[in-house]
Amino acid sequence: MNTRASAARLLARVVVERRSLDAVLPDGLAAHADARDRALVQELVYGTLRWYYQLEAVLGLLLKKPLKQRDSDLRCLLLAGLYQLRHMALPAHAAINESVQAARQLDKDWATGLVNAVLRNCQRRQAELDTFIAATDSSRYAHPDWLIKHLQDDWPGDWQAVLQAGNQRPPFSLRVNCRHYARADYQALLQRQDITAQPLAHTSHGLLLESSHAVESLPGFAAGAVSVQDGAAQLVAPLLQLAPGQRVLDACAAPGGKTAHILELENGLAGLTAVDVDVRRLQRVHDNLERLGLSAQVLCGDAADPRQWWDGECFDRILLDVPCSATGVIRRHPDIKLLRRRKDIESLSQRQAQLLNAMWPLLSAGGMLLYTTCSVLADENDRQVERFLSTHADAASVAITASWGRACAYGRQLLPGDDDMDGFFFSCVRKT
Repeated sequence: MNTRASAARLLARVVVERRSLDAVLPDGLAAHADARDRALVQELVYGTLRWYYQLEAVLGLLLKKPLKQRDSDLRCLLLAGLYQLRHMALPAHAAINESVQAARQLDKDWATGLVNAVLRNCQRRQAELDTFIAATDSSRYAHPDWLIKHLQDDWPGDWQAVLQAGNQRPPFSLRVNCRHYARADYQALLQRQDITAQPLAHTSHGLLLESSHAVESLPGFAAGAVSVQDGAAQLVAPLLQLAPGQRVLDACAAPGGKTAHILELENGLAGLTAVDVDVRRLQRVHDNLERLGLSAQVLCGDAADPRQWWDGECFDRILLDVPCSATGVIRRHPDIKLLRRRKDIESLSQRQAQLLNAMWPLLSAGGMLLYTTCSVLADENDRQVERFLSTHADAASVAITASWGRACAYGRQLLPGDDDMDGFFFSCVRKT
């Protein structure tokens, strides 16, 4: 099976059908038996989505007339071809010839000449295309205009750096299970297997690997010695100020990485309840806890309507990692650039406020709620907490003093790439 044709079909499902990459990629990769073919398909899909707004602008210049809607798979094939020529270290003749063959695989024999002409034209007009790309922010930074404007408003001194970070390949970070290993001991274990890793800044148990590895190849992974988790997410559990005897709620818990980290850090909790509305994603919480040898009360329910599942006993700590635009993790999920729209921010903000209001009665007096997002937009972060505090007289912001991130009025913000971490927002609120 032609890898370029497979990539084009997967891209069309994201670009046209607006399906998430996480939802469509596994089946697409499963169609290829060879690991090298799977790796190439994945690289083509991720890379084309990462540079989509730049490649789309280039394609518009190279095509004499727009393609018909029914030829969306062909359009995606051309975008993937342009990605290979502009961003991959592949022989140009191989990229062009394989793309021409892929057109036949897509039942577009009539388009083989078009594919050949467009890609060869790209080769010949590199200097002109570079000038064309630099003319607009959307093509230069390969992000949608609406998001660029948001970032310019919220981060006037950092917006270019945020956009550039969104186009980078994400680092591969691990969280060492402190119940199994000290970080230095596990680092030495990796070194004995010729896997290079360095301590991840600002974390107690994080390691940053020099390159990505299949998790199954990591020593002790199946036995729960280590988990894959970005450094920003590893900062969450320590901020909860955990102590023996506390009742803890992890709302919106799936896939369970933070749930597990809480349990790893404090084994004397009176109990931990993990709730999520998505029963399929909740299975990943069960799987993670089982692999790590941890236990929690795992419930399927909507955190915005705790009457469905709450037993009436208040919690000392609540982690509320709310659904958000995910604009802080675009480098991991480049399909966000296409799937998110400007109008989504308002609806997400409303959902976040609903969740905050619903969780507050479940917090005991003197207890603390930690509000987190993987967004970099103020409407979902600092302004969201400001609105909540203005309507709850018994809520007080707790300052986060740290050597990482940037201080905000009501929390702390990591921008993508800061100390090799994802973009993340943290805000602690105590019930007075």
